[in-house]
Amino acid sequence: MEKDLLYIKRTFDLAENGRGKVSPNPMVGCVIVKNDKIISEGFHQIYGGPHAEVNAINAVNDKEQLKDATLYVNLEPCSHFGKTPPCADLIIQYPFERVVVCNSDPNPLVSGKGIEKIKSAGIKVSEGVLYEEGRKLNARFFTYMEKKRPYVILKWAETEDGFIAREDLTSKWISNDLSRKLVHKWRAEEDAIIVGANTVLCDNPRLNVRDWQGKNPLRVFIDNDLKVPSTFNLFDGSQPTVCYNKIKSEKSAGLEYVSLKEGRDGISFILEDLYSRKIQSLIVEGGRKLLTSFIDSGNWDEIRVFKSKNIFEKGIAAPEFKGRLIEEQGIDNDQLLIYKNPRE
Repeated sequence: MEKDLLYIKRTFDLAENGRGKVSPNPMVGCVIVKNDKIISEGFHQIYGGPHAEVNAINAVNDKEQLKDATLYVNLEPCSHFGKTPPCADLIIQYPFERVVVCNSDPNPLVSGKGIEKIKSAGIKVSEGVLYEEGRKLNARFFTYMEKKRPYVILKWAETEDGFIAREDLTSKWISNDLSRKLVHKWRAEEDAIIVGANTVLCDNPRLNVRDWQGKNPLRVFIDNDLKVPSTFNLFDGSQPTVCYNKIKSEKSAGLEYVSLKEGRDGISFILEDLYSRKIQSLIVEGGRKLLTSFIDSGNWDEIRVFKSKNIFEKGIAAPEFKGRLIEEQGIDNDQLLIYKNPRE
């Protein structure tokens, strides 16, 4: 039905309001419609808080209005007790005529059970409306559940002639101010950010959110031989930080050392460990070596490249990769290119 498409698209818009705030939960929006009019809306606002369906239902003062109404939601209502009670149980308390769902929940605690519970209560359920668009919206959640690893975003800036740094590593900024502000927005939206020891030693980064409002990501860096001095910014205790290395495992307030397992691929081990920490998404902001390690492992989902007008003529070349271009836009005088992994 054409109207179903319209209202499910609206749930996407609502769900987006939770980006960067609800992980490791998915982003969910809910719309309640009666007589072709929206009578209530809601979205999942913060992890641990009420889900979208709860917010939408609670926003209806006169619950009689829910009789024969249709509830639209982009992800299957939960059927288990977690941080909050099951949304499916709340829905069947009211005489809805129909529930329209975009995607079933890949979480095995829910998968199909919420829809089945609602159907068993005599409420009609329509499934799969704008299915692919819904998966794209919650790509991080689906990747986390299905691949048992975070959604991985590789990001770098390169010159017009294809270099990410000068040979002496003195070129700290390649992209423009607006592009760098956009990077801080991305940091606020994702769960973790990772760099290698060489990047830390050259740039002494803070890996936090400064030019945008939002939460700081988990800081992650790889320092096999523990070369980075404790006076560097990553040791300032301002946000949780994990250091993967080959020497020790140790934990203190705000800082954890994790020893890489011998004989294990480092990238796979790190992604497994981050998965165990419920890290749903990871930005890779390192140098060529770390970026190439992720590319070669195949464990990446997006590559975001800022192309500037700068010319270096020689330097450290940008990583090589095969990707499917999905988006291209101008950021002032920079060009942002976004690629998806062609295996997807």
